[in-house]
Amino acid sequence: MLSKVRSIKEFDGSSPPEVFVGRWNYPNIYTGILSPTEHGNTEQMSSPKIWHEKKFTISNILKLRNRLIYGRQQSNIFKARNKSKFLETMQQIAMTDKSISAEYKLKKPIIENKEKESRVPLISNAASIDKVRLQENIKVKKKVDYFVQDDEVKSIPALIEMDKAGIHSESLIKLLSAGLLGMKKNRKLVPTRWSITAVDDTLSKKKLEKVKTMQEISEFLVFSAEYVGNHYEFLLLPDKFSFEVIEISLISQGVWQDYESFFSRKKYADSVTGAYYANRLALVEYLERIQRQCSCLVIREIRPQYYSPLGVGILREISRQAFKNTGKNFNTLKYSCKLQLFYIATSFSDYE
Repeated sequence: MLSKVRSIKEFDGSSPPEVFVGRWNYPNIYTGILSPTEHGNTEQMSSPKIWHEKKFTISNILKLRNRLIYGRQQSNIFKARNKSKFLETMQQIAMTDKSISAEYKLKKPIIENKEKESRVPLISNAASIDKVRLQENIKVKKKVDYFVQDDEVKSIPALIEMDKAGIHSESLIKLLSAGLLGMKKNRKLVPTRWSITAVDDTLSKKKLEKVKTMQEISEFLVFSAEYVGNHYEFLLLPDKFSFEVIEISLISQGVWQDYESFFSRKKYADSVTGAYYANRLALVEYLERIQRQCSCLVIREIRPQYYSPLGVGILREISRQAFKNTGKNFNTLKYSCKLQLFYIATSFSDYE
C-alpha cells in the first residue's frame, strides 16, 4: 500500500509549544518553531516528561515527532536583541508552556508523509518559513514573565529562581535558547543542545553548594530505573560528594566515562556529554530532598531496544525516576558493589 502524501505550503496548528535553535554554521544558525497541522493539546508531541510518564514506546514518540513541521529561518545569534517579526513570535511561543495556535506560511511546499516513523530524527520536516502569526494570546507564568522583562538580571540567577518557583527544566531550556534571559547586552540565541546542558549544569551546581555542606549518608544505597532500552544503576556511597558516570553500549560495544571530585570539574564532560549533567541534576535534586551528601557511581546500560536516540530529556526523566523508586540498602560496600559489578561484567555477554 502506498503511503499517503500531501504537499503543504500554508497551514495552521497548535505548537506543543516547541522552539528549536540549531548549531550548524554558528553564529548564523537556523532557528524556528515546531507545529503540527492540527489544533488542540499537542504537548505530548514535544515533552520527554510526558513521554516518560505515559511510557510511550520509541515508535509512538517517532510517530508524534513526525507530525511536526519545523518552520525555520536562518538568523545571527545576536538578532535576539533586534528581533524580526518571526523571532518575536518564536520567543512568545518559548515563553508559554501550553499549546498555542498559529498560522504558518512556508517559502516552498513541504511533502508530508504520515506513514514514515522508523528511525526519523527528533527534528524532522524542516522547511524555510516566510511568515507566522499567532491565532491566540499566549499564557505566561508570572515568574517567567518577570525574568523575561527584567533585562538587568543575569541568566544564572534567573534560572535558579525560576527553578525554585517550580518552572520545569523543559521551559527553562526554551527560554534560554530563545535569547530571553540575561542582561540586555548579553542576550542572544543559544543552540538548544547547549541550552539543555547549561540548564542542567547551572541548577545542579547551585544545589551542590548546599549539598556539599550536609552530613554524609550512613549506608550504601542503590537506585535503579529503566525505560526504552536505557537501564540505570545509581550507587550511593557514604563519603564526601564525588560523581562518576560510566555508559556501556550493548549496540556498539562502546564505553564512555566522566568523573568529578568534591571540587567541581572545570572542563565539559566530553565523553558522556549531555547525559552526565542530566544524571547529576537528578542525583543532586534527591540529595537536596534528603538533606545529605554522598559519592555516586552511575552506570547506564544502553540496550539494543534503544534503536533511535530520543535526546537528553529522556535520560533526565529516567534518572529522576530512579530516585522515586524504592532503593536497596546495604551495610557494606562489598554487597552494594556486587550489583553494580554484575551489570558491568554481564552487559556484553548477555547480548552476544
